[in-house]
Formats: sequence, C-alpha cells, structure tokens
Amino acid sequence: MVRWLRGSALTAAAVLIAGCSGATDSGKGESAESASAAPSPSAVPAQKLDWGRCEATSEGPAPGGEWRCATLKVPLDWSKPDGETIGLALIRSEATGDRRERLGSLLFNFGGPGGSGVSTMPSYAGLTSELHKRYDLVSWDPRGVGGSEGVRCRSDKEIQAAESVDATPDDAAEETAFFDDAASFGAGCERAAGKLLSHVSTADTARDMDLIRRAVGDRKMHYFGISYGTELGGVYAHLFPGNVGRLVLDAVVDPTADTVGHAKNQTLGFQRALDNYLASTGQDPKKGTRKIADLLERIDADPLPTTSGRKLTQTLAITGIVLPLYSEQSWPGLTSALDAAEDGDGTELLALADGYNERDPSGRYGTTTHSQRVISCLDQKQRPTPQETKTLLPGFRKLSPVFGEFLGWDTAGWCHDWPVPGLTDSPEVSAPGADPVLVVGNTGDPATPYEGAEKMARELGDDVGVMLTWKGEGHGAYASGSTCVDSTVNAYLLAGRVPKDGKVCS
Repeated sequence: MVRWLRGSALTAAAVLIAGCSGATDSGKGESAESASAAPSPSAVPAQKLDWGRCEATSEGPAPGGEWRCATLKVPLDWSKPDGETIGLALIRSEATGDRRERLGSLLFNFGGPGGSGVSTMPSYAGLTSELHKRYDLVSWDPRGVGGSEGVRCRSDKEIQAAESVDATPDDAAEETAFFDDAASFGAGCERAAGKLLSHVSTADTARDMDLIRRAVGDRKMHYFGISYGTELGGVYAHLFPGNVGRLVLDAVVDPTADTVGHAKNQTLGFQRALDNYLASTGQDPKKGTRKIADLLERIDADPLPTTSGRKLTQTLAITGIVLPLYSEQSWPGLTSALDAAEDGDGTELLALADGYNERDPSGRYGTTTHSQRVISCLDQKQRPTPQETKTLLPGFRKLSPVFGEFLGWDTAGWCHDWPVPGLTDSPEVSAPGADPVLVVGNTGDPATPYEGAEKMARELGDDVGVMLTWKGEGHGAYASGSTCVDSTVNAYLLAGRVPKDGKVCS
C-alpha cells in the first residue's frame, strides 16, 4: 500500500530521473492546557553541536563542500525528559554572505512524513541561493527516519513480494490477502522500532524542533515546511507560539481533516490534477479519465509484461500515474507511459512506480514509506474497519474513477491492526500570539489540495495565518517557476515583509 503524501515537487521529480499532537478526549489534538502541561524542551540541558564531516547514508553518498553534519540528543519519551535519549541526524551549510547580515538558521522539513532532510537538503539548496546568503540552511531526519533511528519494517524481498497484493480487492480472497499484508507490515514495524513506535508523533517531532532551535543558537524559529512539513510547522506554532519567527508553509496539509477526510482530499486533488493534465493534451477530462479507468480494469484482470520480467499490476500502474502528477514538467512522461500501456507494455509505468517506491535497478527499496506509516499511524486516531470502508467506496468512486477506490480501501488498510493506538483525529494548529505565518497554496496541487491551505490559514488564527495563492500546477509553489511566489516568500523570510493576506500570483 502507498499513501500519496510526500515532500516537494523537487523530490518527486528527482525520483523520475522520485496531525498531530498528544491524545485528548476530544480527539482534536493537544489543547493549550495539555500542551503547557507537557515538558518543555527548555527542561532539557542545552547542547553544543559538534559539526563535522557528513557520512554516506543508504539514501546516497555523503555531501561534501560546505555541508556539515551533527547529532542532537533528544528524549525518547518527552514525558520523561531526563530518561532515555535517541540521536537526531542534522545537516547544515552556513550562510554564504556577509556574516554581519546573517539572520540565523532556516530549518527545512521536506515532507513525507518520513522524508530525510539530511539527504534532501543539499540538492534543494540550489533553489534557495538567495536565502542561503543570510541564513544557515539546516535540516534533519525526524525521529524514526533515516539517520535518526530510521525504521525499516520489511526486507527488499518482502517488499517486492507484497507488490502482488491487490490494493483494491475484488473478492473475499483478495480482501483477506490485503488485510493480512497490512497486519504483517505493522508487525514488522513493531519488531523493528520497539518502544520507539509510540514516540514518533508529530508532536514529539515538534518538540524536537524547539530543541534544534536552541542548539543552533536561535531565539526564534525560522522554518520552511513543505507538504507534511506544513502540518509539523502548524503543530510547532501551536505548541510554541512565542518562539515563532518567520514560518513558511508550502503545499499545505488540511489540519481539519481526519483519516477519511485526508483520503477524500487526495482523491479530489489527484483527479483535479489528472483533469488538468488531460486538458493540456487536448483531451476531454471526463472521457480521458474513463479511458484510463478502463485501462486499469484490464490491467487488474491481466497485469502487463515489462522488459524487466516483472509484471505491472493495477496497484503499480496507479502509483505510476500518480508520480508525474506531482510536477507539470513530468506530464509528457505520463503521456508516453500511458500510450505504451495501451499498447500492452507496462515498462514505463512500472519505472514511474519504482521511482515513487524508491526502488533502484538492483531491487533495493528506500524506507520513506516505512517511516511515513509509523508516524501517520501513531498520529491518526480514526481507523475505519473493513466494513465501514466498504460503505465509503461508492462515494470515493464517484469522486474519481481512477484514484477513488484505491484511496478508499487505503483508509482501512493503512493502519489495519496497528500495534499502538492512534492519538488524534486531526492536529491542533491554532497559534494565538504567534508572529505572522506565511501559508502558500497552489490551486493545482494534487497531493495537498488548495483548500487545505485556506483551512490552515484560518486555523492558525486571523492575526497569524497569511494566505498566498499561486494559480499553478504540481506539488508546492516555491521554486516552481513563479517569480511572484518566489519574490514574495523571499521578501518575507529575508526582510520580514508580510504580504497582504489573500495575495494571488498567477
């Protein structure tokens, strides 16, 4: 199974060549009262980071040049700040301009949940050269990710074997296999993570962020969150409103949505992106969607051959269609892959699916989706049963004949029989008293539809959330081709110029 929420459009394009707080009775997230009762990062002694040469990781070779890495010790359990600790992997490149004009550190989270900031930050830095002049660029692997006690729930062999499981089961046997596979994945995560499995929530990571702020010597948190990183930024602002400096939230997760709500949002978002893609090729979106849905039904009955000898299943085909929708520049590749599949060759769609699933040519898989699952399943309290999901499926199919059934089944399968209970239905992001937070929404965003940005701005508070709209395509707006967006964000981060709420870039 795959949940379609990742990081920036840059991350998605790269693989082509790729809420929550503590539990409350209401299920909404930590209130101000419960947040204040939780131990503050200030209770943990300050640490001096030992920045040194970065080491190679499973995600790639060690970055060289100006990049330096360090490890920050944080409590495993934030309710026991003096107890056992874990190490967080950090990466930094110091500001390139005049040190007298340095503004501090700008902390990046590229989404997922489960994305590695240590491996992504060096490749993303080229898009932020203006910011780099006055900020140290900093990122990290959140707890449960990569170099920070990263969780691997299955072997490569087991991952590939699971590709035969139909994520849109058509009969009792396929349904049993689907839920057995989900339970097996959760059991693997429990074996791999142990007690960490109960301490990888978004609220845990938000508290880690404040410890990072102290460790790099900043009075205020300057932060750039993308995709899931926007939820993390919103939770941080709620927990530590007085520490909020300049926060940018781009490709924004809807903070009001529960499990089913997120699935419906993504169904609408990916169908909207597919419609825009089809229209760009001169096709009628309704007819084009029906043609793709018919293709997927044929693949479900008879998976397509590929040059590798592996079969393109319906689930892999859907994943292959999803990936190029993250970036408009990838749309021509989708056309080529769909044309080849219509001709009976699944090779190109399989390559796109492998890109999303982080599978390299040798058959090794990345672990982003493993970390994504352990974090989101701890965060999410709502877990529909198989029977409840079946009643939802007609509505999902109506929203999208291509993506609806997949994302409908996912609401039950993603955290089925999970070893630890979920914490909240949706994160609390209200941040009264915080400095203005810039919320950037892209009207064509497939994974985090535009409406989520509007809701985030409202939930942050009337005097906090400032809305910036880009009428564009792809996942994320900054560094995606809009001079208007880039200059507005840069002016906010570099000069503190807050744009008029509701500004639109076309």
